[in-house]
Amino acid sequence: MQDEYALVEGCRRQDRIVQRQLYERFAGKLFVVCKRYIKDPDEAEDVLQDAFVKIYRNIDSFRFECPLEAWLKRITINTALKQLRKGKPWENTTDIQDMAPVLPQADESLPTLNYKYLLQLIQELPPGCRTVFNLYAIEGYNHPEIAEMLDIAEGTSKSQYARARMLLQQKLQSDGHPAQGYPL
Repeated sequence: MQDEYALVEGCRRQDRIVQRQLYERFAGKLFVVCKRYIKDPDEAEDVLQDAFVKIYRNIDSFRFECPLEAWLKRITINTALKQLRKGKPWENTTDIQDMAPVLPQADESLPTLNYKYLLQLIQELPPGCRTVFNLYAIEGYNHPEIAEMLDIAEGTSKSQYARARMLLQQKLQSDGHPAQGYPL
């Protein structure tokens, strides 16, 4: 905590050395967050840079009410979502009621799969599905929160998540993994 306090205070003073230390400490983790939302590595790098600009500009608002990494992650996610909103990837979606007959109904936990393989599968999802899947399944937001964050209807969030699950199940099956063993 003392180390984080020193980083924040140094960034508040606009100390370039401390800003660099903050960047070096968290850039790798935050780049992974960017990659979950932004498929193109160069665009994900741009989002990361934009996020750090926002972090440095808004560091005075950090009050140590949560871990520094959580605050940085939230800014990074919001920056990635802002970038995604430009393309409106969730438009022209199917309503969740129309998808009900094809959705898997499993309630078990996802067995351990290769993490990189799962990330690759998630990266292959259409942008709207990928965004909602990341927010719901990985970040832990609920559909009303996602709807507010993305300025979409709650039903659109549910629909995108259902479609993402269906596409991931299909991909797992086509890659030779039994779909019933991998409920998403």
